[in-house]
Amino acid sequence: MKITDVKVWLVEGTKYNWTMMKVYTDTGHTGVGEATNWPGSPIIEAAARHIGERVIGLDPMRTDFIWTKLYRDLNWIGPFGASMCAISGLDMALLDLKAKVLGVPMYQLLGGAYRTEILLYANYWFTGGGHTAADYAAQASKVKDAGFTGLKFDPFAHTNYLYGKDLNSNLTLTPEMQDRAVAVTKAVREAVGPEFDMMIETHAMLNGQIAVKMAERLAPLGMTWYEEPAGPENADTLRALRERLPGNVSICVGERHYTRHCFRPILEKHACDIIMPDITRCGGPSEMKRIATMAETYNVLLAPHNPNGPLSTLASAHVCASIPNFFRCEFMFNDVPWRDKVITHPFDVKNGKLILSERPGLGVDLVEEEMARHPGIREVNIDRNFYV
Repeated sequence: MKITDVKVWLVEGTKYNWTMMKVYTDTGHTGVGEATNWPGSPIIEAAARHIGERVIGLDPMRTDFIWTKLYRDLNWIGPFGASMCAISGLDMALLDLKAKVLGVPMYQLLGGAYRTEILLYANYWFTGGGHTAADYAAQASKVKDAGFTGLKFDPFAHTNYLYGKDLNSNLTLTPEMQDRAVAVTKAVREAVGPEFDMMIETHAMLNGQIAVKMAERLAPLGMTWYEEPAGPENADTLRALRERLPGNVSICVGERHYTRHCFRPILEKHACDIIMPDITRCGGPSEMKRIATMAETYNVLLAPHNPNGPLSTLASAHVCASIPNFFRCEFMFNDVPWRDKVITHPFDVKNGKLILSERPGLGVDLVEEEMARHPGIREVNIDRNFYV
């Protein structure tokens, strides 16, 4: 069996474009994957096309060999970023193809299932209203009513819009902004109740002093985790911040960490409690499984970052099915109406869980006609790059 073609599509999603891939072979077998990242999705699209050209003629069943070959070949332009997103999407597509050839769900290739009902947490549930505390509370109640038992949000995210400040310029918050973040978080906690998992995101957009101060103010409200109080560049900085945070605050990082090599120092330094690799960035399902196994040796949980398209959600769920140290998987609560139409089988979500099927591979194929109806948006629009 040989790879004969790799097609790539840029598809409009809720927040940004999805980068979809499909591998074709001389035997008629195919596999689908996703390489989504943002901003700059046309860069990812170009990288995915280039990756596809490099694997023509290779045996698609040699998934680990192809991963390693591409990683080493492209290391000269940098081991992370766009090239790793493209490798991630291709790895997903090759595992999907291999599982379909063998007639088994993808999780069987990853060691078999600990579970097939994957516990989710909701993100992107706060898109309506004027971003006041009351607006957040009303929308959080809808998440709970839908059967979810966890949600995530960034209470600092809209301060630059509400107060005319550029949060990104100095990584700080005025006293008014700080009070607003506490009020929003308190309103959400009151709306969902004390047993509901509430994850607080910072996007590493706070300086160290403010990050610590806000953790101290928000800790009494019951944070399941405090996300990215420091950026991905320096594990020592993250560890130093961890030592200044209240003792009951758990840290979660990883959406901007690529491959096991980036996760190693934060695990060795015991700088976090939960890691959140993104399957379309970290190296695909094969690498996420390796990262999870490495994290298990440090008693660290895995909760995949996943504000992406439907294939990312399914592939993340298959990895989550196959590991013992799984916590929750991120899920876009509000999404484009064509999310379930660009795949042949819609998601099966019940009571805040994604139910995996026993269909081979990821259990779906891409619907090319539907993707063509929603081409990716290529012009630069700062508002579309807003953090969640």
